[in-house]
Amino acid sequence: MTTPHIAAKTGDIASTVLMPGDPLRAKHIAETFLQDVRCVNEVRNMFAYTGSYQGKAVTVMGSGMGVPSMSIYATELVKFYDVKRIVRIGSCGALPLSVKVRDVVIAMGASTDSSVNRNRLQGLDFAALGSFGLIEKAVAAARQKQIPVQVGNVFTSDLFYNPNPTLFDTLEKYGILAVEMEAAGLYGVAAEYGIEALSILTVSDHIRSGESLSAELRQTSFNDMVEIALGMLD
Repeated sequence: MTTPHIAAKTGDIASTVLMPGDPLRAKHIAETFLQDVRCVNEVRNMFAYTGSYQGKAVTVMGSGMGVPSMSIYATELVKFYDVKRIVRIGSCGALPLSVKVRDVVIAMGASTDSSVNRNRLQGLDFAALGSFGLIEKAVAAARQKQIPVQVGNVFTSDLFYNPNPTLFDTLEKYGILAVEMEAAGLYGVAAEYGIEALSILTVSDHIRSGESLSAELRQTSFNDMVEIALGMLD
């Protein structure tokens, strides 16, 4: 079985897939955390690796940037490779000062300016929510590993460089914790195909203060969310 974007064979991809945006980060995660790793996709350099973590099969695959890219890969993983659970592990920009750089945010919901889910729901608004069972597991894994997390709503933006000068004030007023670019798309695919999905995000930058992580701190801080995601495996 292959698709226009994935060359993995039937059985090459585990039922649980962790998806960072950057395919090179997928490579790092696989080589750092998994055993018996093998590369199962290289099409468009969107690397996918399958291995095991504490005896449990897992695949790590890049999603690319933005809702369209995430939606393509998530859909093909579900339709053609029988994936049952997708966990996005990516970066985000924090909005309120109560959310700090290096914090881990669990995206209970994902508001968005993308029309992708309205297209699914015949023009109606869609509440893009993470799977409650995965939220429970993520919070439990974080507590077990003593990694503090914040749980709440994020904003999935179609624009990285947004020209609207008042947008961030409005988002913060309505309790949005952070801004990213993929969660709402993933949650829409999950709802359409009846799978579990969750986005676990590390704050790499603060939109208000301008603070950002160095390359070294990104590496060590991002590992926290990976450990949470792997701690959810059953």
